[in-house]
Amino acid sequence: MVENVKELLKLHEGLKREVYLDNENSTAVPKEVVDAMVPYFAQRAYGNPTLTHKPGWEAFETIMESSQNIAHYLGAKILEEITFTPGETEANNLALMGSAFANKSNGKKIVISEIEPINVLNVTEMLQKYGFTTTKIPVDHEGFLNTEKLKEAIDKETVLVSISAVNNEIGTVQPKKDAVDIVKDKNPSTSMTESDLVDVTLDLLQDPGTSGTDKELIKAQLKEKSGWYIKLDVNLGEKVLSPPVVFYKTAYFTTFTPTFGTETDPCFVGEGKARVYVLRYDTGNAALNLDLTNDVGGPIVRRSDRTGVIGTAMPSGVIITFMEGTAVAYAGVGGGVYTPTLPSTKSLIPINWKIVF
Repeated sequence: MVENVKELLKLHEGLKREVYLDNENSTAVPKEVVDAMVPYFAQRAYGNPTLTHKPGWEAFETIMESSQNIAHYLGAKILEEITFTPGETEANNLALMGSAFANKSNGKKIVISEIEPINVLNVTEMLQKYGFTTTKIPVDHEGFLNTEKLKEAIDKETVLVSISAVNNEIGTVQPKKDAVDIVKDKNPSTSMTESDLVDVTLDLLQDPGTSGTDKELIKAQLKEKSGWYIKLDVNLGEKVLSPPVVFYKTAYFTTFTPTFGTETDPCFVGEGKARVYVLRYDTGNAALNLDLTNDVGGPIVRRSDRTGVIGTAMPSGVIITFMEGTAVAYAGVGGGVYTPTLPSTKSLIPINWKIVF
């Protein structure tokens, strides 16, 4: 019988290969990270960042640069959106207790999965002393959350839903977006904000100047968040006047911009510019080559290709019809009809705008 750790280590002497499967508890630091950190232990930026001397200023500048890099990677608009903690337990304590106590006037029900880590379970148990109740959502044999049970559990008394994104024992990746959508559908007062969406105004995915790393980050954000939005910030006074139509992964909608930039009322009577927008529904990218002025050496699709001018009067919404198996899109403007070219003949999904902020 092994009586101490030294004996255990002795039994493992001479092993030629090691397979380590406990990275979720503690992980070896990659060499490139160690190399990057070594100078800050003894050579520079080792001072207290709150004090006014050179090592302190170096430390402060290093912390700010690192924070900005992390904020950019996470998609945060300002550094104050991020709170740094020593580890997972402190972060969960802060998030759970902070959310619960901040919203206790709205209800005292907390919903979690039955396989949350111990630091989540302990916090929810502690909160029961303050009148909170906890409902645990079951999972299947692979650890996936039962979303139907989640729907049933959420009610008007629910102030907090906490589901681990990835299980720390078996690696199950939970359907985070589905869970968020369920919470918002069940609780209409949970308004959507810009933080729930990805700002794709600049169409960086189609910009050749965007790095591969940034493009992958944007794609990851689009998968995680509830959708995207673009700002109509190029033409002063431009307004969307009709619901969009999504057809074969492409969103179509029209806008109107009054001739006089100071007249931002969409009901202003007078000539202006009617535009049609044709965007990829999943990314907000330009779906067609509507701006021929940027085609140098061949067709080029960029941000400006999202839209094209179709007339000088207020346009109708886009209508898609099927004629003998072929889909045709129409938009009425100035007594005439504009017909954009459709990418394919697939299914039609009409949707409505929702004011989210």
